[in-house]
Amino acid sequence: MSRIVSAARRLSAGLFATTSLYSLDPSLARAQQAVAEQLPPIEVTRPDDPNRTRARATGDGDTTRRAPANAARSGAPAAGSSGAASEAVAGTGGIVGAATTVITAADIAHAPSQTLAEIIAVQVPGAQITTLYGGPVAAKTGVDLRGFGAFATANTLVLVNGRRLNDIDMAQVDLSTIPLNSIERVEITRGNSGAVLYGDNAVGGVINIVTRNGVDGPPVAARIEAGFGSFNARLGNFSTSLNSGPWSTSFYGNAVSTDGYRDNNRYVQKNGVGNLNYTTSGLTAFLTVTGDDQELRLPGGRTVDPSIGVDELASNRRGTSTPFNYANQQGFSTTAGFTKTLVNGVDLIVDGGVRDKKQQSAFFASPAPVPAFFTSTYVDADLRTWSITPRLSVKSLLLGLPSQLLTGIDYYDASFQQNRGAGQGLASWHNYDLRQQTVAGYFQHTLGVAPTTELSFGARVQNVSLSARDKFDPAAPFNADVGALPLSSNETQYALHLGAEHRLNDTVSLFGRAARAFRTPDVDERVSSGPSFDPFSFAAIPQTFQLKTQTSQDVEGGLRIKAGGLQLQSSLYLMDLSNEIHFNPILFYNTNLDPTRRYGSETSLSYRVNDALLLRSAMAVTRAVFREGVWAGNDVPLVSRYTASAGVTWNIWQNYVVLDATARFWSERRMDNDQAGTQKPIPANGTIDLKLSGQYERYFWSLSANNVLNALYYDYAIASTFTDGRFSAYPLPGRTYLLKAGATF
Repeated sequence: MSRIVSAARRLSAGLFATTSLYSLDPSLARAQQAVAEQLPPIEVTRPDDPNRTRARATGDGDTTRRAPANAARSGAPAAGSSGAASEAVAGTGGIVGAATTVITAADIAHAPSQTLAEIIAVQVPGAQITTLYGGPVAAKTGVDLRGFGAFATANTLVLVNGRRLNDIDMAQVDLSTIPLNSIERVEITRGNSGAVLYGDNAVGGVINIVTRNGVDGPPVAARIEAGFGSFNARLGNFSTSLNSGPWSTSFYGNAVSTDGYRDNNRYVQKNGVGNLNYTTSGLTAFLTVTGDDQELRLPGGRTVDPSIGVDELASNRRGTSTPFNYANQQGFSTTAGFTKTLVNGVDLIVDGGVRDKKQQSAFFASPAPVPAFFTSTYVDADLRTWSITPRLSVKSLLLGLPSQLLTGIDYYDASFQQNRGAGQGLASWHNYDLRQQTVAGYFQHTLGVAPTTELSFGARVQNVSLSARDKFDPAAPFNADVGALPLSSNETQYALHLGAEHRLNDTVSLFGRAARAFRTPDVDERVSSGPSFDPFSFAAIPQTFQLKTQTSQDVEGGLRIKAGGLQLQSSLYLMDLSNEIHFNPILFYNTNLDPTRRYGSETSLSYRVNDALLLRSAMAVTRAVFREGVWAGNDVPLVSRYTASAGVTWNIWQNYVVLDATARFWSERRMDNDQAGTQKPIPANGTIDLKLSGQYERYFWSLSANNVLNALYYDYAIASTFTDGRFSAYPLPGRTYLLKAGATF
């Protein structure tokens, strides 16, 4: 959805500055195993896994007991497996030289949290989240890798089976629309090296979600689960798979509804993923179809203004000032592809698909849902993206050295239509029509230059052409705006990666990398570029669609240690950015910032005491600062400098009773819109979550208690542009419960 309504509407309504139309409610703004003798060839695809990521195959880096293969692939509960993401780090694959974390299906099954975003925040050092609603769903929760604050979702690339989910609009990838029971593992690569393989948005890191497909499972398998919890939460999960000869099919679906912690915070969602696979020794093929339907009510923020004695956080924490605002979304995608072995060691991988996303939202600044000048906006948008991504994997010996080359072409064609007016059923002021075509070529070459040393280098060249038009209707009801100027642009950018890994011995290995990445402005940022009004006369000014492309240069180095049950990964990084995109809260438009910098350290540690007990922890220091301009030296808003987490998995009694406990801490962070650093920061806080679960034969159950200490906190707030000390915060729930039970068949 687009960034803003007209400045006149903002000023007359006396609202806080925001970064997108969706952010009128900011919920919508914002393998290798160590082997001493020889480095193995690096796999890109395996015949039994057609949905393999483009990155290196992820090694089975932990020594935990795993659920049977048929259970893992059919959706049977993983209660008998106590793997941990931190255990899967040291010695895993991923992009050579990069810090990588793998979250397994077992980690997800054991996690007290029911949301993937919160699971990532606990398992991945330095990962931060911005949550506006919390509870068992936590819809529209954003994941921030390496300190991008309000623009985290635009700088973190999300993939499903190696294919992009990030669209050309600002609406974030909502991880809650992916059924947890459909996930086999999640691969998180921190830093910008993923830009060579995947393109723009991979600045802070890449989250690749690899889904189950039912391959290698039993002839027939099924799993059903139901649950209920706080705030009238109800959920149901179902999965099934069939296998016959080379054919397999699977389906994963879930449905959830909750009244939410806040007034006007009801949430209803249904998701489904279906797969059809064909698997032989020389050819694999797949067809995947997904759908999701989401209805979300928007409670808005709670105002605090000491100058007039208002503190809604204290007086009415769960209330709403926007009782009629909402945002709905419907999504559909279909993807098909095949992997064909041309000759020994050479695979042709071709996949393509279409993804369609429809969104409707309504905003009323007044207490009544009545269209009016300045105080109401209705948006109806449709985004459709076609893509095809052929690539070639060549595994061989080069001058006697193990070599793998991955090269390919990416083509994306996206069309975006958005109608914006004062209310549903009324003629629109703006009828935006944007089309963006992306064509890229890339290669990444990995070479085992010595038995204990790997070197990887790669490059991407990407061309983006954009055509943007605004069919403006000055006669539309309640119109006080002007049309945007048309734009036709064509730009070529590039990404680079150089990485190395070296094993000192069977216990310690070193890694390092340097990379360049870029982020193309999305259509919402372009729609709201250029000042929307004159700061002296307040006359409306046509917007321009013009913004510069953001670029980043990144270096990182670290070590991995694996000794018995102990595994550790630690790294230091430095990232310099130019033309970072930012929302100007004074003139209500997007612009390019003065240069910024991110630097810090990230460490994850796990220790398996015995087969029944696993301990893990993660900690990070994240600095995100302006390095030039009027804010030089100031912190970027919404980024905590210190974060830490800890967890324990204890199999108390032969999988009949398993205890999982996690704790997460974050330090204070600047409010959104407080680049000057003059407002009171969002306070530091932390949560503790507990989960008891068990399995008996084919039956399983779990009871989760989140935020058991009942901390009353918020991790998002936006500061007023015009009144010192005034801000609006999104309070999160205290202690919550969720009880689930189910069976496999």
